[in-house]
Amino acid sequence: MEHIDVPFLDLVTPHLEMEEQLISVFRKALHSAGFIGGTPVQQFEEAFAQFCDVEHCVGAGSGTDALRFALTAAGVSSGDSILTVPNTFIATTEAITQAGAVPEFVDVDERTYNLDAEKLREYLEVHCNLDPSSGRPVSRRTGRTITAIVPVHLYGQMADMDPILDLARIYNLLVIEDACQAHGAEYYSREQQRWLKAGSIGSAAAFSFYPGKNLGACGEAGAVTTNSPEIAATVRKLRDHGQAAKYYHDIEGYNGRLDAIQAGILHAKLARLPEWNAQRRQLAQRYNEQLSDVEDVVVPFEPSCSHAIYHLYVVRVPDRQEMQDSLKAAGIGSGIHYPVPLHLQQAYIGLGYRAGDLRVTERISAEIVSLPIYPQLTEAQQDKVVTAIKECLIAVGRVS
Repeated sequence: MEHIDVPFLDLVTPHLEMEEQLISVFRKALHSAGFIGGTPVQQFEEAFAQFCDVEHCVGAGSGTDALRFALTAAGVSSGDSILTVPNTFIATTEAITQAGAVPEFVDVDERTYNLDAEKLREYLEVHCNLDPSSGRPVSRRTGRTITAIVPVHLYGQMADMDPILDLARIYNLLVIEDACQAHGAEYYSREQQRWLKAGSIGSAAAFSFYPGKNLGACGEAGAVTTNSPEIAATVRKLRDHGQAAKYYHDIEGYNGRLDAIQAGILHAKLARLPEWNAQRRQLAQRYNEQLSDVEDVVVPFEPSCSHAIYHLYVVRVPDRQEMQDSLKAAGIGSGIHYPVPLHLQQAYIGLGYRAGDLRVTERISAEIVSLPIYPQLTEAQQDKVVTAIKECLIAVGRVS
C-alpha cells in the first residue's frame, strides 16, 4: 500500500474532532426513532436558510435531487432547453435531463472557469431566435425554447451574476444556481451594491452535502434554497412522493428526502463552517504567495466581486500527468475536476457536440489539477506540496 503524507482530502480528522457531538446526533435518533423528517430536518433547514440569507431551505436526498427539484418547481418542463457550462460534474446536466429538458453548453471564462457572461450574451443573440409570444429565445441548435440558465459556482467561487441576471431579465429566463460547491461563498453585486450569498440570487439554488464538500454529511444529502414560498412548497412535495399530507398526493414526486440523522450532523457542522471556510481561504492565499512566481503554474483567479470558499484549489500546469506523477511519488494526493468536459462525454454524444466547439473548456480541462486543500491541512504539508511542484518543474527544465 502506497504511503501518502499529504492526502488529497482528509475526512477523518474533522469527524474525530466532533466525534462526541456527532455520536450524540445518532444517539438522539436511536432514542426517538426519528429517522425521516421531523425536528432535526426542520432545525437544519431553518439554520441553513439563515446562513444563506434566504427565506426557505428544503432538505433533499442529494445535490442532484435538489437541482432536479429546483428546476421542476421553478417551471422547467419537457421540451425545454437549459443553458449551462460543460466544465462541471455530470450531476448538473443529469438534473436538467431528469427534469425533462435538454442541456445546451456555453463556454467558460478562462480566468474563473465559471460561465462567461459575454459568451452567454453571444449565444442568445447569435444562436437563437426570439419567440415574440413568450419573449424567450428559441435555440437554433435544438429548436427548443430556452427557459433557464444554470450557472455553476465552480470550485467554491461564484459566477459573475449581475450580467447573467440582466440577460435573464431581457430574455425572460429563470436562473437556478448550482451552488453545490459554494457553501458560504459570496458575490458583490454592483447593481445592488452589497454582498450576496451563494444560493440567494436566482429563483432557487441547489446545494450538495456530499461528504467531501465544505459542509458535508456522513452520507448523501442536499438542499434547495429559495425566497419563493411557491417553489419551496412544490419542492417539499416533490421530495416526498408528491404528498401534501400523508397519503394525499397532489402530484407525482420522488423519494428524495433528507434523513434526520444527516440533517442533525449537518446542523452540528454548520456552526463550524465559517471557521472552516476562513481556514481554506488562508490556505489558498498561502498557496498563491508561494506559487505566484512560478512561471508555469497558473494559480486561481479571484476577482474583486468574489469571496470564494475554495472547495477546491485548482491550478493549471503544462504537463499535468508529469505533475501528478511527481506529486504521487512524493506522497501527495491530487485530483482532476474535470478531465473530460461534459459536451465530449460518451453520455452526451447524442447532443452532437464535437471537439473544438467549446475551446476554453477543452483547453483548461487538459491542464487543471486540484491540490490538497482542507481546514486540517498543515503548513508543513502545504510546504511539501509546493516543494514537490517546484522540484517537478526543475526536473523537466521549466524552472531553474
